[in-house]
Amino acid sequence: MDRAKLEVLWGDGGMARWSVFGGWVVVTGIVAVFAGLFTAPRAAGGDASATEPIPYMIVVTGRELLQGAYADSHTLFLTRTLKPLGFRCVGSMSVDDNVQELKDALHFATAKARLVIVTGGLGPTDNDITRQALAEFTGIRLEEDPQLVDRMARRFGVRPDGLRANLRIQTQVPVRGTYLINRNGTAAGLVFDAPRAMIIALPGPPRELQAMVREQLVAYLSRRLGTGTPGSSLTLRFVGIGQSGIDQVLDQRVSLAPDIIVSSTFADGRVDFTFSLPHDTTADRHRLEELKRAVMEYLGDYIYADDPATTLEQAVINRLAARGDTLAVAEVGSRGSLACGLASAEAAEQVLAGAYVAATEEALRRLLGVPAERWATAAAKDRLELLAQRAAAGTGGGWSVVVGAVQQGRLQVAVRSPRGVTVIFQAALRRADPEGRLRLSTQLLDKLRRLLR
Repeated sequence: MDRAKLEVLWGDGGMARWSVFGGWVVVTGIVAVFAGLFTAPRAAGGDASATEPIPYMIVVTGRELLQGAYADSHTLFLTRTLKPLGFRCVGSMSVDDNVQELKDALHFATAKARLVIVTGGLGPTDNDITRQALAEFTGIRLEEDPQLVDRMARRFGVRPDGLRANLRIQTQVPVRGTYLINRNGTAAGLVFDAPRAMIIALPGPPRELQAMVREQLVAYLSRRLGTGTPGSSLTLRFVGIGQSGIDQVLDQRVSLAPDIIVSSTFADGRVDFTFSLPHDTTADRHRLEELKRAVMEYLGDYIYADDPATTLEQAVINRLAARGDTLAVAEVGSRGSLACGLASAEAAEQVLAGAYVAATEEALRRLLGVPAERWATAAAKDRLELLAQRAAAGTGGGWSVVVGAVQQGRLQVAVRSPRGVTVIFQAALRRADPEGRLRLSTQLLDKLRRLLR
């Protein structure tokens, strides 16, 4: 790296309330977010304390981050999760999917901390270069793990020798180190025990990474480094309101004690606020329950979950399941994104009765079997109602949602209840790409959530 090309703007790491935006260090091909001064490395087995945190670095891989397609949510999640355990993030870097650039980033990171966490790049594609780069950087070779091979074969319903080569790559683990099971995907987490540092690689998809951190990494680090137990925390998940709107209500209506750390993150039109205390006593938990009641009083209409694991899709599935109802989805403008999200929720197989996706409303009509003569004379809104009726009738008569075609960034949506009442409303599709359709799905799920009260 060319040290002459560094531009440094130091951020304030001492604030109790913080967000993903900190001070920035820009290196050729690398973006780093610094949280303050570096502290000396800790010997393994020491007790975590507020006066001697364990420093670590984060390296987030992904060309799409550097191109502005997606925001980095990994840094916020990792720092928020590990800080109460006695870890201190001293830097976060975003790098391209390039072996040499990742190795340059690792040289930088391991010079600052003995623990480095790398996210992304463990999948089966040519762009997934993290496994190779870490093996080259550490000099630790990789071997297939028989248990991971068997696990993957069972996942795909084939014999181990029937797995494609690009999938088998994901069963390779370092011979000096260990791995973390991925219960939500195929790529295991990797731990490289190098002389210079412990380097941990985590999968990129947030659903996989977050579960792996909570279920396995926290316990692993506690065993290896003698870190403490988490303090108490409360996560409230919002939809239908922006981050600034929530901040305004908290500032004006809710009294926050100075020792409560507030962090927030947002993606796809959804906002998470986490309130943390350094200890986990009965009194601390009671304080957070009182805080939840205060926030619910003013913002309860926008809160869909009070834990970090429940997604908006899961919240909708839970409401339908509690009522004993089912749901059919028929999509044109959202291209199946609504059904795809709902299908990933637990118990979706009991609730999601059917999903239909077509390129046009006419194709959807044929798919659902709406008579051509009724379609020809129906107005636009009446056509949506006809589609909603057929979708419900074909799947047992529960709830149905029909997403119409996009017209100038807007589309009509029909939601039909089991009683036969149909609500038709407009939704916006500001970007015709996967991120735009995720935001559209958020709008649709929020509307359905409210109708299910």
